[in-house]
Amino acid sequence: MDRREFLTWMGVGGIATYLPVALVACSPKEPKTESPSHPVNSAGFKSVGKVADLDKNGQILDKEFPGGAVLVVRNQDSQGAIAAVNPSCPHAGCIVAWKAEQKEFVCPCHDSKFAIDGKVVQGPAKKPLPIYEAKLEGDSILVKGSKI
Repeated sequence: MDRREFLTWMGVGGIATYLPVALVACSPKEPKTESPSHPVNSAGFKSVGKVADLDKNGQILDKEFPGGAVLVVRNQDSQGAIAAVNPSCPHAGCIVAWKAEQKEFVCPCHDSKFAIDGKVVQGPAKKPLPIYEAKLEGDSILVKGSKI
């Protein structure tokens, strides 16, 4: 075997060694649609907590929700209804708090206020809070991962 033939075989061997790695790296990955803490039902809703916790605390804040943070509260104007919003204030990014007595989400940074449907009641925020589709199912609170 001469030098040229030896180098050719070494090159072919090197390429063959890395071929499986390249194939795995380029193969499509299946998206992660569910986590143990957020099981997904057939309609795309994810569990964020229990009704008992909502009634006890007045709200449920889940910062690890796959679609972005979610804050769930009871809609006192509608019997048994709930509302779910992304609690990040569009003005400065602070996490808003639900003030049940005022029936508003209030930003602690610049006092922006939002209605239960996410609409701006008082600035300086100009954009509404993104809302999620939410529902009660048995004793679970379910929220759809995409914003409305």
